Amino acid sequence: MNKKTDDKLFSAQEHAFDNQPCPQCGGQLQLRHGKHGPFLGCTQYPACEYIRPLHQNDGHIVKELGVPCPQCGHELVLRQGRYGMFIGCSDYPNCHHIESLDAPAEEKSASEEFACPECGKGHLVERKNRFGKVFYACDNFPKCKFAVNQPPVAGKCEVCGYPLLVEKKLASGGKRQCADRKCHHIQGDKS
Repeated sequence: MNKKTDDKLFSAQEHAFDNQPCPQCGGQLQLRHGKHGPFLGCTQYPACEYIRPLHQNDGHIVKELGVPCPQCGHELVLRQGRYGMFIGCSDYPNCHHIESLDAPAEEKSASEEFACPECGKGHLVERKNRFGKVFYACDNFPKCKFAVNQPPVAGKCEVCGYPLLVEKKLASGGKRQCADRKCHHIQGDKS
């Protein structure tokens, strides 16, 4: 193969996005590489911080489900986000309803729902982080950012009176622990 031809192909691909104007300042956009992949960035950086990712992985629609959203009535869709697949409302950003793929809302019983101790408006729901680890967070996110890593348990802290306990697994067996980050008092054996 001819070395000059290879160089021309790679330089042509790298500069295919050049000569596009920046929508914020009018400068030129240039292909750059970051920890989340390639993106277009303004050549006037740091004066202009405009960036545009080349790979859209934040909530694009994979499939329409034909089921109405329980909050607004629009259709629910399967989306691919940066942390995996999830079910969301097709009327996003007007409606922020999302559901986990693992447990549909119909299967949850009233005994499994715990009111959020922080905001009092939402309920704790099971979620998974990007590594697949389970945690429990308020469904009123992003207004309420309350989350715990252990499963919630009904009860009240003996020391501080916090209205939620979590199931703490120890070598000596299961214990109940205060869900308040400032207290974390262990209640003792399950009764």
